[in-house]
Amino acid sequence: MHDARIAADPSAATTRRYRAIWISDLHLGTAGCQALPLLDFLQSHESDTLYLVGDIVDGWQLKRRWQWPQAHNDVVQNILRKAARGTRVVYIPGNHDAFARDYVDLQFGGIDVQYEAEHTTLQGKRLWITHGDLFDGVMHYARWLAYLGDRLYQSALLANAWFNRARARMGLEYWSLSQFLKHKVKDAAAFITAFEEALMQEAHRRGFDGVVCGHIHKAEIREIDGILYCNDGDWVESLTALVEHWDGRLEIVHWVGTPALRATPSLESAPYALPEGALHE
Repeated sequence: MHDARIAADPSAATTRRYRAIWISDLHLGTAGCQALPLLDFLQSHESDTLYLVGDIVDGWQLKRRWQWPQAHNDVVQNILRKAARGTRVVYIPGNHDAFARDYVDLQFGGIDVQYEAEHTTLQGKRLWITHGDLFDGVMHYARWLAYLGDRLYQSALLANAWFNRARARMGLEYWSLSQFLKHKVKDAAAFITAFEEALMQEAHRRGFDGVVCGHIHKAEIREIDGILYCNDGDWVESLTALVEHWDGRLEIVHWVGTPALRATPSLESAPYALPEGALHE
């Protein structure tokens, strides 16, 4: 089985433990970050190795305005505690936290910062781990378009939050406008396919059996011509992680929390502008 939906149970005494967990695209520092469900997931799941596959902190948004509720700080503290208790934590920066690439090969609070990483499963598959932004043509050739897309995405998240508050009052489950658009719009679907194929080709060229990435906020496991593509999703909308079981199986876990756990922009702390140059990419 490659996909599991696990409901949050605050009363559960047991903690699930995996050989490895991959999470990415937390976007801490933004109103869209689902920090409460993420914290719930981190408290309920342990692993020998935890991979943070980029866009953990959103430097793009923090440069525009500062938003850092207590829940975001709690997430960071939880990860630091895992490292202190012996979990191997590997942090691979993405495009939104590219400033952390200046600290590659250093360790902070027991967290190893790496440009990219390699993981071998118990089934012997060598996986290349990268955020994926370096294989995004928009990031390379039209950076201004990436910034514009980010602004539009944040606007969609804001509209979606109000829409889902109304749905919650009617007893309906969460529904994602941006995910719907991303999966239905022809050009967006073509971009995602090209992105996935580019990463798989590069993994094959480098001699890996597969790749683990984030970046496009679309959790998936699939194999083409013997090359495995794994995307761990995001913690803005999807609430997903990639895990390796103790028999070497890889699986996407969807953390299904209660509606009350999902943050909305109106519940976040009031933002204020950062001083010019206070945070660099």
